[in-house]
Amino acid sequence: MKIVHVIVGLNVGGAELMLKRLLEAHATLPEYEHSVISLTDLGVIGAQLRAQGVSVTTLGMRKSLSIPVAFFSLFRQIRRARPDIVQTWMYHADLIGGLAARLAGVRHLIWGVRTTDIGKGGKRTTMLVRRVCARLSNWLPDVIVCAALASRQAHIDVGYAADRMMVIPNGFDLAKLRTDAIQRKQLRLSLGIGEGELVVGSLGRFNPVKDHANFIAAAAMVAHQFPNARFLMVGRGLEEDNPTLLGLLAKSGIAQRFTCLGERQDVATCLSAMDVFCLHSRTEGFPNVLGEAMAMALPCVTTDVGDARHLLSGNGVVVPSQDSVALAEGMRCLLAMDETARNIMGQAAQARIGEFFTIASSAEKFRSVYDNLVGAKPR
Repeated sequence: MKIVHVIVGLNVGGAELMLKRLLEAHATLPEYEHSVISLTDLGVIGAQLRAQGVSVTTLGMRKSLSIPVAFFSLFRQIRRARPDIVQTWMYHADLIGGLAARLAGVRHLIWGVRTTDIGKGGKRTTMLVRRVCARLSNWLPDVIVCAALASRQAHIDVGYAADRMMVIPNGFDLAKLRTDAIQRKQLRLSLGIGEGELVVGSLGRFNPVKDHANFIAAAAMVAHQFPNARFLMVGRGLEEDNPTLLGLLAKSGIAQRFTCLGERQDVATCLSAMDVFCLHSRTEGFPNVLGEAMAMALPCVTTDVGDARHLLSGNGVVVPSQDSVALAEGMRCLLAMDETARNIMGQAAQARIGEFFTIASSAEKFRSVYDNLVGAKPR
């Protein structure tokens, strides 16, 4: 069975990482032949997929004026590949890839929906594309796969066809989310973090929807009560050459208590250096980073966004979004626990990921979708 995946780009992000994990999980299944087409460039994930032997094609789309060229190039690529299924990832790929696939005569099309509230940080063009997709959802895709329960409901509310939507949550490769005490100690030492200090960390790119201002403001409220607390931020744009970030840190009055690492590939090691994990976003679909922190047995505090509450299911602290006072109280709750209590909470979170959110489980659900589509009669 030939499956072509169409995605806007292949830099590090939730959809891109899930695609990578899915293809890795199917790599040992000879009945599936996966290939990837990026509408823009190769990115970090694309290079990794190529290194693993996956066919990755890039179309170089840059601006709106290049969309027609990219569309017809995509059409030719799909027609040449003659796949059984085209699977698209996120709005622009859903629209462009979906139309190109149908024009190329592909019988089976899967859309991918991951966000909830794109009004919080989304571009106007993205909102327009979503409206168009909503109108086309009754006839263009066979199946619309949502990463989160919250994503499914949010898109039904804006007009997506409910009878074509299903939820397949992100899955995590637990074997890759493991470190040891030596790795934790080495990173903390390199960052100047002492053994008696407690690290509250976050992971995610610097973007308004991730609301780092909320995290920094909450940390400033907590810092005076917990003089041994340090705050670690990891992600693209979290570097010293970011003037907006530096302004927020200066305003906090405790800039010296923060460490910003920028984008890293050793996510598990970065998480291992933390004692408490914090998700502080304004909006999410299925929060990958929260699941990764849970898989690492970290006690977590999260804003009530997307499927974060469902993911934690009582094994952590949930607070309202965009409320730094509430977020600070959530941090205090975890920092005030003794180490044993934090460990028990983290282990319960880890067990939930292992029971319900492994990549093996997600990959099997996608496999069922593929088999059901290709085995079904053409529409």
